[in-house]
Amino acid sequence: MASWREFDRQAPELAAVARRLMEAYRHKVLASLRKDGSPRVSGIETSFRDGELWTGSMSHAVKAADLRRDPRMAIHVTSKAPEGADPSEWEGDLKLAGRAVEVTDPQVLASFELPEADSHLFRIELTEVAWTRVEGDELVIDAWSEGVGARQIRRK
Repeated sequence: MASWREFDRQAPELAAVARRLMEAYRHKVLASLRKDGSPRVSGIETSFRDGELWTGSMSHAVKAADLRRDPRMAIHVTSKAPEGADPSEWEGDLKLAGRAVEVTDPQVLASFELPEADSHLFRIELTEVAWTRVEGDELVIDAWSEGVGARQIRRK
């Protein structure tokens, strides 16, 4: 698994776009796995600090229970629809996958000034990132995955 810093080192152009989209849109969608293995989607917010991507959760939230039991997750960042009819004006969407590692160190938790004493804090470790958009008449996907690196896929 890679930290955000490691992803940025391996794919700086994609990391810059990914960070811009993540910071532009406060609300994201987290996919986690329920106890029975079925998917659950939840709204989340994220932040960047010290070369890492972070997310949190209120105490006793089901998404936190999911991540504590099975840290595999994905995050989807959607962007607004283009104003005009040209699909190339769409800035695209972003998908990240990896795992959420709960951080319980009291000093780290205190530094985040979480809203509740028993809130959860997770550091995101990445296995893949994909930015999908339209350019002209092509669907373009810039992707990075652990062990493979960055690549671009174009489809008509």
